[in-house]
Amino acid sequence: MAAALVRPSNNRMIAGVCAGLARRFGTTPTTMRVIFLVSCLLPGPQFLVYLALWILLPSEQKAAAGAAGW
Repeated sequence: MAAALVRPSNNRMIAGVCAGLARRFGTTPTTMRVIFLVSCLLPGPQFLVYLALWILLPSEQKAAAGAAGW
C-alpha cells in the first residue's frame, strides 16, 4: 500500500513537497529534488505546481490530527 500524500515533518528542504512526493512514489527525496530541478529547465508551470502542492498538501501533523478526530 502506498503512503499518503502529505508533507512530512522531517527530511524537508523548503516545504517538504519533494519529500512527500518521494515517499508516495517510493523513491528518495534527493532523486525527487533532482527531477524537479531538471524539470524546471523545461518550459512549463513546474514552479506553479510546486507552489500549489505546498498550499494544498496537508502537513504530516495536521493529517495525523485530522485522522485522530474520526
